[in-house]
Amino acid sequence: MELYFLGTGAGMPSKRRNVTSIVLNLLAERGTCWMFDCGEGTQHQALKSPVKIGKLEKLFITHLHGDHIYGLPGALTSRSYQGGDTPLSMYGPKGLRAFVETSLLVSDAHLAYPLEIVELEEEGLVWEDDAFRVTAMRLEHRVECWGYRIEEKDMPGKLLTDKLRELGLPSGPLYGRLKSGQDVTLPDGTVVRSADVIGPPIAGRTVVILGDTRYCDGARELARGADVLVHEATFAQNRQELALAYDHSTSVDAARVAGEAGAGTLILTHISSRYQEEEADVLLHEAQELHADTHLAHDHFSYTIARKPAGAL
Repeated sequence: MELYFLGTGAGMPSKRRNVTSIVLNLLAERGTCWMFDCGEGTQHQALKSPVKIGKLEKLFITHLHGDHIYGLPGALTSRSYQGGDTPLSMYGPKGLRAFVETSLLVSDAHLAYPLEIVELEEEGLVWEDDAFRVTAMRLEHRVECWGYRIEEKDMPGKLLTDKLRELGLPSGPLYGRLKSGQDVTLPDGTVVRSADVIGPPIAGRTVVILGDTRYCDGARELARGADVLVHEATFAQNRQELALAYDHSTSVDAARVAGEAGAGTLILTHISSRYQEEEADVLLHEAQELHADTHLAHDHFSYTIARKPAGAL
């Protein structure tokens, strides 16, 4: 599981930062990737990266400001040309369907795959299968805006094969039964309990990706106990009044959310174009004073979310 940042700027692109788009690489887990927001030029950014638009399985939109959605028509059509023929699901605020369908209609675009668009109405569960769960909550921004919490479910521990060999069990079908949770009775009447030969469970990982927001309860609730929190940091702390006026966050706001939520790694993104090159370091240093485990994302920055040791739930 890896986060890859295609665009990390705010409002409008700059020479150093394109507008917002983040990819959650799940190739190892499910052979696909998920995208969060798709600002103008996202498909061009993908061409300079390992990201394959054809591998997109889900696309989550936080809100309908242009710097988060103007790349959608190009990315959706390019997915067809890059071999994407499997269904694609999109999630986002009311109005997303009208934007996408109108863009495709007036440009006479034809997709080679089924497209499902889900407009969010209530906070809570967005999607779930046997391996992942996605929930969403409203944030505080000038327009309806959502944050997403992606939770990988815990996995069963590994089969303790050394212990099985000590008990005299040859490898084969019995191993599979024990791995699936079934107890096994040996020819001599000995009962081997599955629970005794399975190691501790492997904890799932939790990633929280927020849209544009001022400091708010929704952000804190979504981020509670997350392994990684991606939070906007449009301004430095000396621009707090400007941040409040436009319903954005400062680097200190982001660090406060991470600390109060007990989140692990904090990654700052959505950086105003006023902070170029070394000037952006002030955002990082301000956040690190409150939350030491903080990174400042830049375009094509990647971060691998490592698994916790077995049993560390």
